Amino acid sequence: MSITLAQAQTIVAAALDHGTAQGYSPLTVAVLDTGGVLVALGRQDGSGNLRPDIAVAKASGVLALGIPNRAIAARAAEAPAFFTSVVALAGGKLLSVPGGVFVRDAGGALLGAVGVTGDVSLNDEAAALAGIAAAGLVAETGSED
Repeated sequence: MSITLAQAQTIVAAALDHGTAQGYSPLTVAVLDTGGVLVALGRQDGSGNLRPDIAVAKASGVLALGIPNRAIAARAAEAPAFFTSVVALAGGKLLSVPGGVFVRDAGGALLGAVGVTGDVSLNDEAAALAGIAAAGLVAETGSED
């Protein structure tokens, strides 16, 4: 099972709306399926031209390593040379900051991941959480571990 286009579009729209309502800098939101394929992307006016790549990298990294961004950050801090090698192996599609969030259904099945960028990382993550909740799905950030 994977995230649907309708779910992904809901996540993008709600995450962007959340950012606007909170006064965040312009955001970019990427939703990937379980295979790491882009399902939906939204980029607000004024969001930088590298932001789509960053949003995809945040989501792709959690899927590729199977662990939340916070765990990726801890491993990067413990072994920076290894992390640098993994980033190179992943073609740069891996970041160690909040904003990449697993998406699960109510039963816990993995559906994909969301990556948000544009503001400080914790605000990016908050926008992702708002989008995922609006789609009636469950977010996993690693903060609850």
